[in-house]
Amino acid sequence: MRRTLHRSGPASAALVAERYADFARWPEWSPQIRGVETEGERLASGATGTVRGPLGVRVRFRVEQVAGADWSWVVRLGPVRLRLEHGVRALRGGGSVTRLALAGPAPYVLAYEPLARLALARLVRE
Repeated sequence: MRRTLHRSGPASAALVAERYADFARWPEWSPQIRGVETEGERLASGATGTVRGPLGVRVRFRVEQVAGADWSWVVRLGPVRLRLEHGVRALRGGGSVTRLALAGPAPYVLAYEPLARLALARLVRE
């Protein structure tokens, strides 16, 4: 299953891109992320690590590609694999819009969608 979500808000595209790029900032905008364990500090193609979530959940990830404000990664929890594609664009007149395309088994995509919507809303706020 594949779902694509969009959210616009007052934060500049540069600020949103920076929130994505700095692993230490992910818990600021993503309520389901408690921390990120990785060797690097910044989003980069080929980066690997673990996202720590609530209740001790740990999800392994690999960043597939980073190209400007667009990037994609694959997360794994046991045998479950989800692919997430992110993008940020400036809006004419200010603010930005962010996009998330989420692909994987339907029950997991549908269960994650409400959390993703909340995270995107927090990502584009000032």
